Amino acid sequence: MIIVDPSYEIQDELDRQPLLRALEARGRVCYKSEDKISEDSAIPFLSKIAASGHGSVLEMAVVTAEISCSAAETAALLATQPRFLLIDETEKGLLITASIRALRELAAAETVSAVAATLAGAVAAKYPFLFTGAALPPATLPPPRFLSIDTVEALPQQQLLCHRFLGVKFVVSRAVSHELVRHRPCSFLQESQRYCNYSQARFGQHVTFIRPLFYPEDSPEFARWEAAMTEAEAAYLHLLATSSPQAARTVLPNSCKTEIVVYCNLAEWRHIFKLRTSNAAEPSMREIMLPLQAELKARYSFL
Repeated sequence: MIIVDPSYEIQDELDRQPLLRALEARGRVCYKSEDKISEDSAIPFLSKIAASGHGSVLEMAVVTAEISCSAAETAALLATQPRFLLIDETEKGLLITASIRALRELAAAETVSAVAATLAGAVAAKYPFLFTGAALPPATLPPPRFLSIDTVEALPQQQLLCHRFLGVKFVVSRAVSHELVRHRPCSFLQESQRYCNYSQARFGQHVTFIRPLFYPEDSPEFARWEAAMTEAEAAYLHLLATSSPQAARTVLPNSCKTEIVVYCNLAEWRHIFKLRTSNAAEPSMREIMLPLQAELKARYSFL
């Protein structure tokens, strides 16, 4: 049995990497296969992801673009009720932030606006393997201008809140992750107990648990908790002799360590902090959110 403290990693540098690197790095968290990342591993990995329809991985990086269009073309886009797009009107047209999944869904809709066709087509031209099976109509508008993160960072605060997406990887208990995934505007990728076999050498042949905030280590309560975790680990490893990981995991408790990437814009991070750092929040959630908020607030004072 391994016991670790909760932690987090702000993935700001990953967001500044090429889109494919960000998608692969986050996608591999599900399978804990980060050791397979190489200079040429992203395209094969993401091609399989796109072909399999694992859409949640394709939510884990966004593009932000300015696109010139008329008021009528803006209205035509909004009439399709596009999901998961962040849209601001500008003097020349629209400022749009969208994930690959959002663009794929736009392209697959029954009615595809000129704005959607132009934006999706521009991204698909660069990453065609991410749009496997998606029939893209021809673009009819001028090519969009894609914004770098540094350019997004220079936007006015209200646009910055909307269009600046940030990923954070948490190492927390399953109890905490169950609460994190209730924030529906976010995208999530989580270490999968279906696919991860903790009896393997790469996991130390042990189950890892998060140290509970509630019990001092010299307390009777901690001793009882530790005994319960030892029993759960033994049952899990025993079941693996005749069962799959997805079957054996049924005996694992909420204290199990998990890695989960939470990806959303700054407006949603501000909402998360409002809920999860209050005195009424669950103590284990406050344990991780208070230092994260302090670190991000040093960068973005409005959080």
